[in-house]
Amino acid sequence: MSLLRRFAFAIRAKLNALLNRTSDPTAELDYSYEQMRDELQDVTRGIADVTTQKKRLEIHRTRLRSNVEKHDTQARAALQEGRDDLARRALEKKQVNVSQITELTGQIDDLQETQDRLVGKRAELSSQIEQFRTKKETMKARYQAAEASARVSEAFTGAGDTMADVHRSIERATERTEQMEARAAALEELEASGQLESVLDEGDSIDQELDRLSGERAVENELATLRAEMDNGKAVEEATE
Repeated sequence: MSLLRRFAFAIRAKLNALLNRTSDPTAELDYSYEQMRDELQDVTRGIADVTTQKKRLEIHRTRLRSNVEKHDTQARAALQEGRDDLARRALEKKQVNVSQITELTGQIDDLQETQDRLVGKRAELSSQIEQFRTKKETMKARYQAAEASARVSEAFTGAGDTMADVHRSIERATERTEQMEARAAALEELEASGQLESVLDEGDSIDQELDRLSGERAVENELATLRAEMDNGKAVEEATE
């Protein structure tokens, strides 16, 4: 992944984190926790860098100490050979190395102090992160519990409205059922007392009477028609005579 792509990815991650924080309060806790972890990683990298520099100087100091011993041995050997000039040159190199060792030791001590300070800061920061993580998880659990409780309350409110509609439907169904039961009971009572049959019989007698009257009316009409025809026939005969 190129540097530009990594930078774009980091920007998108930050924007997503900011958007999440606005929609979910627990996301802000997670974001703060990640920031603290990033800072801890920076401190750890700083400790590693300081330790690396200190080790490099310690290796160089060890090499210089070896040179000091070597130059000291050379000076002694030169004196045994009666070569004061060579002994002097060896001792001069020895002194240069001793000065370098002294300077390096000061730098190593400074780096050690810096390393100790960073290690202490990392321990303190690590403890703070652990405490924050515990509080964060507790707050997230409380928030999620409150959120779940709110959802239950909202669901219960909606269920209350639904149950009210259900109760009204049950009342209407009960009322219609009671009306139907009352009607059935009334019909059974009429049938048991014989009144239902008399009512039906009365209806049949009326129909029979109406049918009889209709039949008589038809007979009278037909009789009138025959009389008219006969009267017309007589009138024609008299006219021809």
